[in-house]
Amino acid sequence: MFASPIESGIAPSGTLLGLLQRGRGDGWLHALAAPRATAVAALEHCVLHDPRRDWRLEHRSLYYARLFRELGADLDAVAAHLFHPDDLAAGGAGEEREGDEERTGLALSVLGHLSSYGDRRALTLLRRYAMVGANWRWALDELAVRDDDAGLRALGPAILARFPRTEAGETALTITVRDSFEPRPWRVWAADPTRPRQRLRLERALTNGDFDRWQRQMRPSGPRPDWSVAAVLAWAQEGYEQIPRQWREAAAARCLTAVAGPGDRPALRAAAADGPPAARAAALRHLAERGDPEVFPLLEAASAAADGDVARAAVTAFSRMSDRGALAQARRWADRPDELGSCAAAMLASRGDASDAPGVMAALLRAVRGRGCDARELGPLVEGAGRLGVRNAVPVLRHVYRETASSQLRGHTARALAATDPSFAAGFAVECLWDCEEDSRELAARFVATGDARVVERLRRLAADPAERAEVQTAVRGRLADRTVG
Repeated sequence: MFASPIESGIAPSGTLLGLLQRGRGDGWLHALAAPRATAVAALEHCVLHDPRRDWRLEHRSLYYARLFRELGADLDAVAAHLFHPDDLAAGGAGEEREGDEERTGLALSVLGHLSSYGDRRALTLLRRYAMVGANWRWALDELAVRDDDAGLRALGPAILARFPRTEAGETALTITVRDSFEPRPWRVWAADPTRPRQRLRLERALTNGDFDRWQRQMRPSGPRPDWSVAAVLAWAQEGYEQIPRQWREAAAARCLTAVAGPGDRPALRAAAADGPPAARAAALRHLAERGDPEVFPLLEAASAAADGDVARAAVTAFSRMSDRGALAQARRWADRPDELGSCAAAMLASRGDASDAPGVMAALLRAVRGRGCDARELGPLVEGAGRLGVRNAVPVLRHVYRETASSQLRGHTARALAATDPSFAAGFAVECLWDCEEDSRELAARFVATGDARVVERLRRLAADPAERAEVQTAVRGRLADRTVG
């Protein structure tokens, strides 16, 4: 019935490794029931080979850190991974190779959570890696929110040694300080009274960084609103032809809003019909945002263009439309098998009414059958199935929940199941209490049936866990209070 999974490093969903890679609550429960050596090996594989497709959108670190503690696993494998010869030694200005964040970021985040739980070896490994590792900035950010001032002060000389006392080194230091995600370590080092030279150097870097940020704000590099339509389109195309390419579609569309008048519509429509790629994309986006009555044929033609940038820009422009005309057009395009059809179905899922449920269901089936449970368009479709209460989508939603490698999509699917599946409270909601995603744990706390003793115990542990998010704990404590009153 459904497409087979795309070849990847993700194990089948029925295996312990596959469950842990997906961050599913069942993975946690199966790991505790499996032989300890087997569970630890699967857990270490996940931490050392990040299974996430996008670490910015999916969470795993707290999930794995909690399981490390529950299994009593040591950190030898993590230490060997961090300090492997593949990792760069400290030197120069501490530049990182491409891919270092993906190779070590998850392991460092797990160590950070373990440090919060009081694991001294995890804290020691973070400190050591910050001094000698390639991905030292990530380790420093973990320490910034977990280490005390004394621990951070001891790292100052080693971190600053990455930046030679040359003009290039001072420039690199200023940029690093200015762009640091967590500024606390730099301020601690700048206030260290026992190292006056270090203090002077960092005070200068902090001042220069603030001044540089102010200068960049005072020097806008974009076009001015007094430009003509032709000049804005030319500016967009100029960026497209640079090396490396600058895609100025969005910025150019905003400028067109400021400079274009009714008399410019013919020129903009001509550019949207057959202009050069960047100019065409900017014109399409502007016309779509202004609700131009002739934009739909232009979008349809551009979505089929041989140039992939133009085709994607057309679909993006349509997805940003919010008027009734766009919704009516989406109903006509929703059964198309291309990207424009997927975009139209997503619009119906997010903004349609009950009459659009069959179209959303058809698009959901088409996506799962054709592109599997990790298809990019599934997010809005499963949310739409929940919003519209599409009960006959439950079997497909359950399949997506089990098979997707994306914990973010699984969370969306769980929310849709909560709205459509009568068995959710006693089924998937139970395992969601152990899920890697905070939103899924919060959802489970609100919906889960509390007749199971392990559910009540899990709720109590989440309520007492200092690493748990406040929203999850609020939901958990509310359920516990309701149960007590009941």
